[in-house]
Amino acid sequence: MNLPIVAIVGRPNVGKSTLLNRFVGSREAIVHGEEGVTRDRLYARVEWCGRQFLAVDTGGIVPGTDDDMLAQVADQARLAIAEADLVLFVVDGKAGRLPADDEIAHLLRKSRKPVLVVVNKCDRYEDFEQVLEFHALGLGQPWPVSGVHGTGTGDMLDAMLVGLPVVDAHEEDDSIRIAVVGRPNAGKSSLVNRLIGEDRMIVSPVSGTTRDAIDTAIEHDGRRFWLVDTAGIRRKSKVDYGVEQFSVVRALKALERADVVVLVMDGTMGVTDQDKRLAEMAVEGGKGLVLVVNKWDLVPKDQHTMEPFRRDVLAALPHADFAPVVFISALTGQRALQVLDTAIKVADENGRRITTGVLNEVMSEATAMQPAPTRHGRRLKVYYAQQGPTHPPTFILFCNEPELSVPSYTRYLEHRMRDAFGFVGVPIRFIYRPRRERRER
Repeated sequence: MNLPIVAIVGRPNVGKSTLLNRFVGSREAIVHGEEGVTRDRLYARVEWCGRQFLAVDTGGIVPGTDDDMLAQVADQARLAIAEADLVLFVVDGKAGRLPADDEIAHLLRKSRKPVLVVVNKCDRYEDFEQVLEFHALGLGQPWPVSGVHGTGTGDMLDAMLVGLPVVDAHEEDDSIRIAVVGRPNAGKSSLVNRLIGEDRMIVSPVSGTTRDAIDTAIEHDGRRFWLVDTAGIRRKSKVDYGVEQFSVVRALKALERADVVVLVMDGTMGVTDQDKRLAEMAVEGGKGLVLVVNKWDLVPKDQHTMEPFRRDVLAALPHADFAPVVFISALTGQRALQVLDTAIKVADENGRRITTGVLNEVMSEATAMQPAPTRHGRRLKVYYAQQGPTHPPTFILFCNEPELSVPSYTRYLEHRMRDAFGFVGVPIRFIYRPRRERRER
């Protein structure tokens, strides 16, 4: 569903993220006392009066800055304006109209996009008097609101809907959600920029540049999916309380709602403990998983390096040894598109269903070739199998006594299932249930 897009722009610290959180009713955007917390664009789906749209929170625009990071933040905001159907220009009702507001207003007039001026921080009735001075911006009627208390936001949203195109909110969304995760500075944002073909994510050698989880809708090979670039995840012991801590939570949330997790690892460092933990989280969450070894152009190698490296990666991630490994250079673009191709295949595998007859043929052969080990003089016997839910593929095994199952034998059955059906890149679940006893005549 191609939802209309509303860009939220303005100077730093005028309350743009607070407004976004008010719209969606949760802390989607990071709100913090530190100025300039929002850097990239943060997308969130909003519903109001039966209509849906995508609200885009942007970093604060500082006109005429010489700071490279602030300039990149402003570029991100300009990109959001360019793709928006409507712009919410947020100003600070307490601070009043400032020269920077005039410069941003000039930028918005040049964009020729519909604009609503939102005067935030009007927390008291007396603050509404300051709204009048923002008429001078030349962008129409200012709307006084309080992002913290919600005052005036309903009327403002009503006015905003008038300027948005109407779409069918019930159109089926068959897109695939892919979360790009990894340690800080592993090259996640560089990979995302390479895949979408524009500098949507801020790329910097400074670790921790990406703070929010950024959703980007793209198409590839006839498929639609959301690509989510997340803040780099580090151990909790190495995360200071505050902005970075909230960023980690947002990244973990993105992983939880993904269909496929793309774990980006630094090829020059090998598999780290944090990479192992992220892979385990993806498997435990039942997500499809693609392992990406980035910076392959910097790894000393010859024509025989890739396969030993692949084996080493999978050996270091025993719980994710079913995942495909893609070797790329996000900097040069080498094999970057293979990430999308592989992720789409994994997403399809995660929703795959096996007919009951074929499933039982494979299961009967597997148990005949290798019976279960005995426990306390008794042996597990699998009588019948059927597939349960997908995402991940789950199989229900009806047996004599579920408590006789052991992890090693479950692992054996998993290997036989993969030999027969593939299921590349997705975890497999087994549920043991006792066979129902026949009713006595």
